[in-house]
Amino acid sequence: MAEKDLLAELTVEPGEPVEAGELPRVAVVILNHNGRHHLQGCFDSLARLDYPREQLEVMLIDNGSDDGSHMEMKSHHGWVRFVANERNQGFAGGCNQGARLAGEAEVLVFLNNDMRVEPDFLRELVSPLVRGECQATQGKMLSWDGKRINSCGGGMNFHGIGIQDGYLEEPAPRHDVPRKTLFACGGAMAIQARLFHDCGGFDPEFFAYYEDVDLGWRLWVQGHEVHYAPKAVCYHHHSSTSRSFPQETVRLLQVRNPILACFKNYDERNLARVLPALLGLAARRMYVIAGLEDDRPFRIEKARSERSSAVRRFLGRIGRRRPGRTWLRKAAVADLVGINDFLGRWDHWTERRREVQDRRQRPDAEIFRLFLKPLWCVEDEPAYRELQLGLSRTLGLDDLFSGLSAPGPDPHK
Repeated sequence: MAEKDLLAELTVEPGEPVEAGELPRVAVVILNHNGRHHLQGCFDSLARLDYPREQLEVMLIDNGSDDGSHMEMKSHHGWVRFVANERNQGFAGGCNQGARLAGEAEVLVFLNNDMRVEPDFLRELVSPLVRGECQATQGKMLSWDGKRINSCGGGMNFHGIGIQDGYLEEPAPRHDVPRKTLFACGGAMAIQARLFHDCGGFDPEFFAYYEDVDLGWRLWVQGHEVHYAPKAVCYHHHSSTSRSFPQETVRLLQVRNPILACFKNYDERNLARVLPALLGLAARRMYVIAGLEDDRPFRIEKARSERSSAVRRFLGRIGRRRPGRTWLRKAAVADLVGINDFLGRWDHWTERRREVQDRRQRPDAEIFRLFLKPLWCVEDEPAYRELQLGLSRTLGLDDLFSGLSAPGPDPHK
């Protein structure tokens, strides 16, 4: 497939407007962690939705906030169902909790707390589900001022690094076209409630980040479809919650979870090709960010010969010499811990993979076109780029993803 034809091939024809009497019962689930300053704008916009009130429930799951969010909810948003957790359950766990509490809802909508929505947002988001065009949708996410795209659908590169299509681009006609998408961003998505429960919802072991990539990919593997619904417009303060956590804790999740998503969702043949490249690139990224100033002490060919005296040996035996230490940046240690979360639990993740693969209904070849930028290189460091190019040639990834890159600049998540 020619690159210029990829997005056109993913385009879907917009359906007829859905009448009010056809609209399903919806539960809107919003997660909050110390986001009191966002709540007024979010709920004011939801109060203006043109959706039938008797068909709508709005719920806030609070993940252990200590910033006065509880008082804000009780004082100003009493019409919203409020559930307070003593500790942070993560995005995945909190959303799953809200889904379980949604009762008779036919459709679940997950919305970030740092959003405001247009009055017809919800109607447009669920209409493709009502028409039977797909089983999950994502709306058009704009920056808070509406001048830039935050997301108009999702993709990823071959080793699982997520892509928000259109990110930071100025709104243009191409962003107004409905199309198939690998995943729906968890900040503005709708999904059939029965399907969400049946497929296991968001993977709670992801905690946060990439749980939406994993869910969308899993839906396609199991024979379902996810679409981008451009008429469902919302506005977003990008990554406002993640900035409240130490950088290394966020990085650990952003390194580990793409690995887990790939391990779970690739079929057997393609996993055997991708996994060596995935782990090799992860190791190189860890080295690049480590900040190691001098590796000569580790190289025997450059080490000076030292004669160890009897006194030196004696002091070493009684513990007066501390073992040598090398300081690394926390981000590199986070990478190591994240990679080990996968490698150190091989049997566990193999079983989790089997749960997905036993329900496979669609081959990988039909899903790869949704990646958008499968060979996108996420680091500019020369040796990293050299490694990715070399691994891609050696393992046949160039051939596997030939002609499956969408036109346009490299995206960033």
